[in-house]
Amino acid sequence: MTLIIRALQFCARHGRWGLVVGLVCGLALPGLATAMRPWLPHMVAGLLVVTAFRIGYRASVGQVRSLPRVLSEVLVLQFGLPLLAYGIVLAFGLTGSIAALAIVLMLSAPSISGSPNFAILMGHDPAPAMQILVVGTGLFPLTSIAVLFLIGPDLGIEDGALSTGVGLIIVILAATSVGFALRALLLPDPSDTQLQSLDGLGVLALAVIVVGLMAGIRPVLDKSPLALAGWVVLVFVANFGLQLVAYLATRNIVPDKRAPPLSIIAGNRNVALFLLALPADVTDLLLVFIGCYQLPMYLTPLLMRRVLKDC
Repeated sequence: MTLIIRALQFCARHGRWGLVVGLVCGLALPGLATAMRPWLPHMVAGLLVVTAFRIGYRASVGQVRSLPRVLSEVLVLQFGLPLLAYGIVLAFGLTGSIAALAIVLMLSAPSISGSPNFAILMGHDPAPAMQILVVGTGLFPLTSIAVLFLIGPDLGIEDGALSTGVGLIIVILAATSVGFALRALLLPDPSDTQLQSLDGLGVLALAVIVVGLMAGIRPVLDKSPLALAGWVVLVFVANFGLQLVAYLATRNIVPDKRAPPLSIIAGNRNVALFLLALPADVTDLLLVFIGCYQLPMYLTPLLMRRVLKDC
């Protein structure tokens, strides 16, 4: 047991590089990535359990007084930003561009499930990220309706997005409830050593999940490297750009501990949720976007740590 604890603590200390290892494995082992893809929903749910266990109920959704602020943040992120982006798409006549529509979809998605883990790796309080994750996912069916209604004619999206969102709510609430319950029963007052071990477990879970998420990249790399390069540039600009703009815009108007997690989430969204609602002819292209999107996402703790402190 001591060896396992030491290994988890090592992962926690070097977590940012552990995520890079996961990215490399996803690119280098396409067969493994493809085999893992069907298990991604289960792994994401497992990550939510680990994250909720690490943070605990009182430090996240237990802070009822934070709910009005969290609601306003979620509405800006998942409703205001995608509508603004779609307005830009319309203004420039880009409604026929799958890349432009993918960005709009990304902006309407809730936080990635690993955002609290990212906040921990970057030296910030994970509780605000957990609050936005839970509330944002709960409101996802409502906030996404307007966006899906607007871009539906361009993508061919039909009914089913709402039921998909409800199913996601059930999964996330169940996973976080299990994590909170386990924390209350098994580790109500954890030591610093125990918390560090849980941080290491979260890093391992993230590194494993990204291998499966990279399944869409390798086929495009083999077939059209230039096309893949274009997707990579797009996702880096979108992800890191959103984080930087969000941080500069909020650091002086929200409490200090909330600005970095809010900025992390601004650029890192769970766009994969839309795979269940999109038609097959769009899914293949979106899989490439999702695979490339993992690159800036999993490099966020390594490359944006200092940026979100020094700006």
